[in-house]
Amino acid sequence: MEIFSEVCYSPEFKNDMKKLLKKFTTLEEDLKTFVEKQLNLYHKLGIDNKGIFQITGLQIKNPKIYKVKKFACRSLKGKGVNSGIRVIYAYFESEDRIDLIEIYYKGNKGNEDKERILKHYEDK
Repeated sequence: MEIFSEVCYSPEFKNDMKKLLKKFTTLEEDLKTFVEKQLNLYHKLGIDNKGIFQITGLQIKNPKIYKVKKFACRSLKGKGVNSGIRVIYAYFESEDRIDLIEIYYKGNKGNEDKERILKHYEDK
């Protein structure tokens, strides 16, 4: 059963994922669990575990862009949800669609790529 009507992956997200999978082999499965559990709780049931934050100051009205700071990655044993994996995504409430924009390891990169986000959404 699909929780959201659609979950899309940007080409850049797929590239990010490919690179990270070399180091974090459980990432694909962890991401699936994350979308089914955490995003469902947050967007459908209104339960906030303080791990998802809306990114502000992007000058984008729709969709809302979010950053995930609590992401459980089983490849990072002993870290739990504070794994250091960050996920950037857009949520189109009216279409019930999730667009996965970026995934990165905070040890390799400090912040999300705002230019990438704007490239996808500023004219829509």
